[in-house]
Amino acid sequence: MNLQSSKHLEKPKGFQSQIYTVNEATFENIALPVFRYQALHNPIYRQYIEARRINPEKITVIEEIPFLPIEFFKTRAVKTGNWNEEALFASSGTTGTAVSSHYIQDVSFYLNNARKCFEHFFGPLNGYHFLALLPSYLERKNSSLVTMMEHFIQASGSRGSGFYLSDLGQLVNDVKKLNARGERTVVVWGVAFALLDLAETYSPDLRNCLVVETGGMKGRRKEVTRDELHEILKNGLQVDRIYSEYGMTELLSQAYTGKDGRFQCPPWMRVLARDITDPTFVGQRNKAGGLNVIDLANLHSIAFIETGDMGTVFEDGSFEVSGRLDNTEVRGCNLMAE
Repeated sequence: MNLQSSKHLEKPKGFQSQIYTVNEATFENIALPVFRYQALHNPIYRQYIEARRINPEKITVIEEIPFLPIEFFKTRAVKTGNWNEEALFASSGTTGTAVSSHYIQDVSFYLNNARKCFEHFFGPLNGYHFLALLPSYLERKNSSLVTMMEHFIQASGSRGSGFYLSDLGQLVNDVKKLNARGERTVVVWGVAFALLDLAETYSPDLRNCLVVETGGMKGRRKEVTRDELHEILKNGLQVDRIYSEYGMTELLSQAYTGKDGRFQCPPWMRVLARDITDPTFVGQRNKAGGLNVIDLANLHSIAFIETGDMGTVFEDGSFEVSGRLDNTEVRGCNLMAE
């Protein structure tokens, strides 16, 4: 791999100044230089590319970029460049399974990026009260979601915001008080099983609230499809619509559902579908496949990730998640054992 003389290799600071100016027309102009930089300066990614015998100089469109299997976050420190982390985010995982670890070079950059993602879709944080119903996340350390919600609560300037572990009755009472004030919209942001508990136990009137589910039964309940979950929650919480967040430990950015129920990405993030039978074919539309994510905010880790999620990407770039791919084969898997 000979990229040392490439004119496109910029420093991460240079990329940071560009990613929030990106649009549909310029996305590839930034994504390709980021790819070439990470192909050179990320040891894990570089080894993976070499194992697949890919020449980065010959990559001319984003569909040709090799995506690093997300499993590498479970076994290696995925870093671009040489730096000491300010934080380490870890996935929840299940009993007996390895968890993913995302080393964070700059926590303030992560928080600012998460804020930009939310505000891109919903407007300024100071227009909301945030009530976070995240028991499974609060019960462990190093949760990126808890860190994000702490920032949203603080940055919103709302004294009515806060976390709720198990006191659902208190949450219901607080919603009533905050709604009675009428100065802001109440956001009830919860993990799926906790929102189901809230709906079944209290059937609260949340019609004036924005309800965001972040997925995950965490072994507490039987898994259901997102459509089934949303129907139950809409009836039990008395709302016309449930919003969803698509995020994960390995990503700094988040996608959110739009009016049609499909996930929409902020401009610096893009999801592409790969063919299940030929994972090297990336970019299919309107057909279920494995989901690959480009998150340009992942400048210091890896911006090109092959996830274990299955879904469909549509013509407008929106996407749906339909489940998980089982027993995904990791190409270049000899690296996993190192």
